[in-house]
Amino acid sequence: MSSSTFIDYLSSPSGSLCGSINIPGDKSISHRAVIMGSIAIGITQIKGLLKSADIVSTVNVFRDMGVCIEESSDEMIIHGVGLHGLKEPANALDFGNSGTSVRILGGLLSTQKFDATLIGDDSLSQRPMRRIIDPLIEMGATLNCSTQHTLPIHIKGSNSLNGIAYHLPVASAQLKSCLLLAGLYAKGKTRIIEDSVTRDHTERMLIEFGANIDVKKEYIEIQSGELSARKIQIPGDISSAAFFLVAASICPGSNLVLKNVGINPTRDAVIEILRRMGANIEVKMINDTGIESIADIHVQYSSLVGIKIPEELVPIAIDELPVIMIAAAFAKGDTELVNATELRVKESDRIEAIAVGLKSLGIQVITRDDGMMVTGGKLNGGEVHSYGDHRIAMAFAIAASNAGETIKILDCVNVNTSFPDFIEISSSIGLNIRTQERNG
Repeated sequence: MSSSTFIDYLSSPSGSLCGSINIPGDKSISHRAVIMGSIAIGITQIKGLLKSADIVSTVNVFRDMGVCIEESSDEMIIHGVGLHGLKEPANALDFGNSGTSVRILGGLLSTQKFDATLIGDDSLSQRPMRRIIDPLIEMGATLNCSTQHTLPIHIKGSNSLNGIAYHLPVASAQLKSCLLLAGLYAKGKTRIIEDSVTRDHTERMLIEFGANIDVKKEYIEIQSGELSARKIQIPGDISSAAFFLVAASICPGSNLVLKNVGINPTRDAVIEILRRMGANIEVKMINDTGIESIADIHVQYSSLVGIKIPEELVPIAIDELPVIMIAAAFAKGDTELVNATELRVKESDRIEAIAVGLKSLGIQVITRDDGMMVTGGKLNGGEVHSYGDHRIAMAFAIAASNAGETIKILDCVNVNTSFPDFIEISSSIGLNIRTQERNG
């Protein structure tokens, strides 16, 4: 496929959705497992790893720094080099489209003795990086980014960083994780205080690998210390499951079981929000003793109603909000979203992308700086743009399942960054989505 060839989705109305499906591995946890395994001492075995473009970017970055990583069909083996075993890369480290890995690893790379340059694709190169630059400089790192506070990031090798106490100015698990990894190498203690709960996969993974970390309700504190290799099982990604939770909720007669889904309490707000909208969702716990809680989720069709999404749930559901707003388009009445400014600086401006798409399909939407109001109605067919954003592409593909006619979604190749099997799994339960190549 040439670089000027685009992949579009043609998503058509479906009937009821039925069946039982396994959700692919959690992207956030997969990133962290690769990171921790690479800097631990010993051999880390990972099962259930998501093999998406973003995870490949993280794996390749560590390979470029001398880490031996072996892959088979169902397992990844990482020969950890310890905290101080990474080697200087021959070239700039390319993070592709992965905002998670570039921000988290900004903290790790700021502690190394070698220089590094961090780059990404056009989309990633537009995303804000100052949020990690400023606190890392406060810790003693020598690094800079573009005048627009975007990639590339240039890091000067540093012998040591100093621990700090840092109050997160935004609810960002990526920023928190960046500073925790920097604190893993720093002199003294690094304390992170956050006003809003954000996903805690990094803290859980650090504990599992034996880090010197103390997690309190008021703060998280970490000190330097080696990590020890582990066997890791990655649960299914609730952000991926969310698309099918919404699809079953809006298609009459649907009855789905989503198996082996991670329901970390800092990630499961999508279930609470949909339930408040009237969704019929049951959670059956199958493992609550490992790093992460895992459950089977049973969802059946139910009429939805609009709500004001509780502000405290917004940071926990930040990745699921695009498809939640699709549910809102089918709900009776208004659904109001506030306190979601972070959506403006994702792979696209997701507030604008959702609003423009829904309006073009006949739904009334009012936007504001930090959110939107969606009035439920009947979706027409039409054409929308994903703006190269995987979650926007999948959200509108789901919207078509109960729309009046086919919806064409432009530029969907980046779905591979988080959910490469989206089309195949969707088809297995009765969704009607196909791809179409287009020359640019």
